[in-house]
Amino acid sequence: MSTRSLADAAHETNTEAPSHGQTLAQKILARVSGVDAPVPGQIVEGAVDLAMGHEQAAQAVLPFHQMEAPRIWDPSRVVIAIDHWVPASTEGAAKLHQILRHFAAEEGITNFYDVGRHGICHQVLAEDGWVVPGDLCVGTDSHTNMLGAMGAFAVGIGPTEFAAVLATGRIWLKVPPTIRVEVEGTLGKGVYAKDLILRIIREVRCDGARYKAVEFQGPTISRLSMSERFTLCNMTTEMGAKAGMVAPDATTREFLQPIAKHPMHPLTPDADASYERTISLDVDGMEPQVACPYSPDNVRPMSEIVKEHVKVNQVFLGSCTNSRMDDLRIAARIFRGEKVHPGVRFIVSPASTAIYRQCLKEGLVDLFTEGGAVFTNSSCSACFGGNMGILAPDEACASSSNRNFPGRMGAKEARIYLMSPAAVALTAIRGEISDPREVLP
Repeated sequence: MSTRSLADAAHETNTEAPSHGQTLAQKILARVSGVDAPVPGQIVEGAVDLAMGHEQAAQAVLPFHQMEAPRIWDPSRVVIAIDHWVPASTEGAAKLHQILRHFAAEEGITNFYDVGRHGICHQVLAEDGWVVPGDLCVGTDSHTNMLGAMGAFAVGIGPTEFAAVLATGRIWLKVPPTIRVEVEGTLGKGVYAKDLILRIIREVRCDGARYKAVEFQGPTISRLSMSERFTLCNMTTEMGAKAGMVAPDATTREFLQPIAKHPMHPLTPDADASYERTISLDVDGMEPQVACPYSPDNVRPMSEIVKEHVKVNQVFLGSCTNSRMDDLRIAARIFRGEKVHPGVRFIVSPASTAIYRQCLKEGLVDLFTEGGAVFTNSSCSACFGGNMGILAPDEACASSSNRNFPGRMGAKEARIYLMSPAAVALTAIRGEISDPREVLP
């Protein structure tokens, strides 16, 4: 991988004229704010296209009423999705759900994904077409970045900000500088989008994109499916990014045309757009990657990890990062006819009810459960350490999720290793972190 600051390059040669082009983030913020050519650092007030809330949105109800707003600005542009504690596993969670149900009824929010019609909030927004190219989307979850894969500016916000959005339909944002990630080459056998984003995070680090947009470009990105692009943009959160983005193309249009809830505003960056930094990566020959405890940027090649024979107590295939149909099919391809290793717990949590039903149709529920896995309802599940699959001190977990900070999945002493669904499935079989290239044809 090579990195280079465009500003440094211009300074070195002193021959390039200043760029006046706009990045994708600037283009979208110009559209929603009416500012002709916003520049990084400028504060703009944008009109929100879609506001999403999950359990944390319950904390926005009181400030919303304190603002004395007569009604929500546009109930048709608000989606509430209960996804963290599903069904409610504590009295506290039940109260949050109750608050949201009452609020949705009072304010006429019909776009309500309750228990039984649910899934992880980002996934249901994606598969039901709530976010389209050119949108400004805000959500009460840090991984709202995932929806930038559809050429949108999608950001996580806090409950008080969310309350203000509900009241006004607008939000103040600082225009972020953009890091461009150019990827070329072909992902090899047993290497996936999860490995790609982990390799990029290793370079950028967890704070390297703080309040910046990350824009993915290049021939490799163009060949990725929407699901793979969701994985990339989802984990820009682990770089500290304000937004992760892929410019819309034919793949985006094909995905959204049957489901889009409102008109698209497809925007693309200018050829002469000015980027704060460009990261170039050729993935030819890249091997699977593993994020080791206790940070998503503590990334090492799989070949190093397998030599250490890292034993695990639990394996988790789930989260908004990697529990879509292609992820589950990849894992099933490896797990078919196998059994969970003795002493290992294997938890499989699909990202949405629609994915759950598709797994039933394809026999994947039987495949996993006959092999000794626990196949759960759709929710955030073990990912955040609040519901199902909590780790005890000194336990180790191989996970397809997005974070492995101390205490993320339970005890702060527990060790979490992040990897692809393929690596997770093989690890469940062998009981130690394993390289999927060993078994894939």
